[in-house]
Amino acid sequence: MTDLKNRVALVTGGSRGIGKAVGLALAEAGAAVAVNYRERGGEAEAVAEAIRKGGGRAAVFGADVSLGAAVHSMVRDVEQRLGPVDILVNNAGMAAPRGLDDITEEDFDRAVAVNLKSAFLCTQAVLPGMRVRRWGRIVNISSIGARIGSGSVSIAYAAAKAGLEGLTRGYALRLAPEGVTVNAVAPGLVDTEMGQPLIAAGVTAHIPVGRSGTADEIARAVMLLVDNGYITGQTVAVNGGSFFS
Repeated sequence: MTDLKNRVALVTGGSRGIGKAVGLALAEAGAAVAVNYRERGGEAEAVAEAIRKGGGRAAVFGADVSLGAAVHSMVRDVEQRLGPVDILVNNAGMAAPRGLDDITEEDFDRAVAVNLKSAFLCTQAVLPGMRVRRWGRIVNISSIGARIGSGSVSIAYAAAKAGLEGLTRGYALRLAPEGVTVNAVAPGLVDTEMGQPLIAAGVTAHIPVGRSGTADEIARAVMLLVDNGYITGQTVAVNGGSFFS
């Protein structure tokens, strides 16, 4: 693994689940970690404290990353407290169950704002510095739902995650000559708070490897993309064989 000692990483939705695991993995590799949260400040601070106890640098930053002004303020604070952002992991997301008969325009707009627009806003905010330094790593957390429609949650979630993969490819094509790679990781069912209802419903019985994934396994896929400067524009599927891309 590349030594990230002099790098600064921003992980959105970093207070729990996959975001927490990614933040800890980045810190273990030497990066200073900015842990973003929207509501769970205590949990975000616990992640940062775990990093500091391990000898790393970390700080928490509360912001709704679906709002442009909040994103710009957050990135400015990260730069002042930790330094310019070299690594961005767009992990913030939501997956509210909605059927075709009860999904509303507000539901759709919120799903797109949190799962897709936030990645655009955060990427735009950190890109100027990455381009000047000619080095950057952006990893977007997608979902198996982008490919299979995700019948367990709303069509808005599936659409937003599919859009996120398109956003990934669009940025990757434009930024490759400037030393910035952009990729996505698409988890299947993972044993996190978001995945628990599906695990309880017995969905793991249909996964070829016979179990749900762990947040650490997703984090290792993220670290692969951070480490490898020759991979860009790709979506890495980590789903136990549930879908072959």
